[in-house]
Amino acid sequence: MKREIPANLKAILGEIATPAFIADVVALKRNLAVIDRVRKEAGCKILLATKSFALPAVFPIMREYLDGTTASGIYEARLGHDEFGKEVHAYSPAFTEGEVRELLKVADNIYFNSVDQVRRFLPMVKAAGSDKKVGVRINPGYSKANIGGDLYNPCAPRSRFGVIKEQLDQLPWDEIDILHAHVLCESLHDGSIGLIKTIDEQFGKYVKRVNEVNFGGGHCINNPEYDVDALIAAIKDFRVKYPNVDVVLEPGAGIVYDTGYLVSTVLDVLHNSREIAVLDTSAACHMPDVIIAHWVPPIIGAEAVDEEELEKEGKSIPPNTYILGGKTCMTGDVIGSFAFQEPLKPGDKIVFADMMQYNFVQSHFFNGTPHPDLAVLHEDGRYEIVRKFGYEDFRSRLGR
Repeated sequence: MKREIPANLKAILGEIATPAFIADVVALKRNLAVIDRVRKEAGCKILLATKSFALPAVFPIMREYLDGTTASGIYEARLGHDEFGKEVHAYSPAFTEGEVRELLKVADNIYFNSVDQVRRFLPMVKAAGSDKKVGVRINPGYSKANIGGDLYNPCAPRSRFGVIKEQLDQLPWDEIDILHAHVLCESLHDGSIGLIKTIDEQFGKYVKRVNEVNFGGGHCINNPEYDVDALIAAIKDFRVKYPNVDVVLEPGAGIVYDTGYLVSTVLDVLHNSREIAVLDTSAACHMPDVIIAHWVPPIIGAEAVDEEELEKEGKSIPPNTYILGGKTCMTGDVIGSFAFQEPLKPGDKIVFADMMQYNFVQSHFFNGTPHPDLAVLHEDGRYEIVRKFGYEDFRSRLGR
């Protein structure tokens, strides 16, 4: 059965100026309730990874359910400190001395990526006070990436992420507070549990020397196929074995899975061997994982069509199938083929689902393409545009 547009969105769809990224508060709170259950029943901390979702307009809602934020750089750390207001954890494959000094003003915990980075910057962090914690990211040789293959596998051969097992004894473990292992991407419970078991069975002697283990992000907890009870059980077992060690998870996509939309309008319909619809949005600018990882975004009221596979099998392409293309000059700015319930025409609205994770934080202005509005759909049906973008936003990135 094809998914229907939610009633709260359908009621205002005709009024929405497109393109627009829309966070749905009803859906967000539904997901946060699951996250809160994991926190309470498993006895762990859960942080928001701002690299995958950062919309300060809904931070006051999220703050009630989460322990803080995790950052991949100084600007995200400042955002977490200024806008979220709880714990801030920060990691980067490499820091400069200036970045560490800036991070010490806003971050509570700083994770380093190599033996050399720990040696260089640990004294600086320790000198900043007992409330600052030092973490080290390890490469445990275990990964579970359910999208993008090695593109999103931090443990792929020749990866730059984390200290490998052979180098761990070179670290000053008596001065390290947190062991960090981020190896998952869009993973279900089997990946989460596999990581927990790997750290327990292969790195237990290091776990016993820290105060906290951070199992990173990539836990897609709100995916309907994710066994939340299994995750809770695995964390509880780990905490029984290591009673003096706190457990942290830092999902981003797993928190905001299917909590928002990108609403677009059909600008033109043309024919070139296939029916093609040109939209006022862009895969290249607004949904980069479509290009980078061959992600197929869900569209409410339509189904993705693998035309090549159908041709191989000698099957017909479904009626009302359109290739959706973006409005940039990039030939490969193609979102994919989708079968709709009715023929498309200029002016039709298309609602892409599951659009809160990564898309708008990675979006850009290539070709001077207008950026979608950032909006919130509130529980009472109120539609609030929290940011519109114009020429000055495009111009300012190109220098003054």
